[in-house]
Amino acid sequence: MTIETLHVPQLSPMPHGFLGRRGGVSAGIHGGLNVGLGSEDDADAVAENRRRARDAVLPGARLITCYQIHSAEAVTVLTPPEEDVRPHGDALVTNRPGLLLGVLTADCAPVLFADAEAGVVGAAHAGWKGALGGITDATLLAMESLGARRERIAAAIGPCIARASYEVDAGFLRRFAEQAPENERFFADGTRADHYQFDLEAYVAHRLAVAGVARVVALGEDTYAQEDRFFSFRRATHRNEPSYGRQISLIGIPS
Repeated sequence: MTIETLHVPQLSPMPHGFLGRRGGVSAGIHGGLNVGLGSEDDADAVAENRRRARDAVLPGARLITCYQIHSAEAVTVLTPPEEDVRPHGDALVTNRPGLLLGVLTADCAPVLFADAEAGVVGAAHAGWKGALGGITDATLLAMESLGARRERIAAAIGPCIARASYEVDAGFLRRFAEQAPENERFFADGTRADHYQFDLEAYVAHRLAVAGVARVVALGEDTYAQEDRFFSFRRATHRNEPSYGRQISLIGIPS
């Protein structure tokens, strides 16, 4: 099966793509293009999937991903780390040709950034904790340190869990309301008492807009509801599956 790669015109001409689970060599519950080094998948299959993902976006580039920790830590990459080293953090930025930045998700929101004029790109993993903590703001600051200007930056939010699939408790809502009361608008009544449905994509888009990013695109793809296209941590949890796959979102600078 051909690898599915979702593109956003606003990020062009930078090579990029939001990849799902279609394509790849993994089998079983990881079936498809699982790129998760921390999953319980066959290591050789994951390595082959990562190679295929890279070549679908920027063939021959050096693929760099983080050891993701649900933080607001953005890492600037000027020289590629050793092959088996992943910097701890939840965003990567670079202005170096030949590098391909990747973030892994399985319901969290992947966000790709580009200032084509400055030749600076970024990729962020925005789960609820990182989004609330300011991972997108940290990414913008790191890009600016390399010469980007946020009024020129375009940002795209890729496939993530949608509000209809993301029910949370009152304590979860309270964290966001304590940051800013107006954040309650990103929650709708849930299907159970004292539960709410959270719109992660809309919240991330809001944070980007407030930060001064004029061009923000949201793909509106629900990872939980589309099993044939995307991996989902929450879906796997609801099914009591022992592991789950991860998809990758990529952006780079051609050599």
